[in-house]
Amino acid sequence: MEKRELICIGCPLGCMLTVELEGAEVVNVTGNTCPRGKTYAEKEVTNPTRIVTSSVKVSGGDRVSVACKTKNDIPKGKIFDVARALKDVVVEAPVCIGDVLLENVADTGVEIVATSTAKRK
Repeated sequence: MEKRELICIGCPLGCMLTVELEGAEVVNVTGNTCPRGKTYAEKEVTNPTRIVTSSVKVSGGDRVSVACKTKNDIPKGKIFDVARALKDVVVEAPVCIGDVLLENVADTGVEIVATSTAKRK
């Protein structure tokens, strides 16, 4: 049986988790103070995902770029593909928080959304 130790990021407590695996199957999770810890541990060892934050260039705006993020989690292995996809993206001002800047980034089925604003010059 394999054991992995993780620090939970599901809530502010940061519990030290121990995950016991048999093959690719989670057999037991210990150390979690809340139910989110168990859910986080199971997902992290079987199918790790992340939210990616970045920025994209703005054309015709009062700023040169806007902050953005993936609307949902993406597979951890796709992080660099997402970063490469955002490298050459240029959006036209105005941009509002929540605007979809790019659909289906890196074939993940996930949208890139603005997390800051840019007004038109």
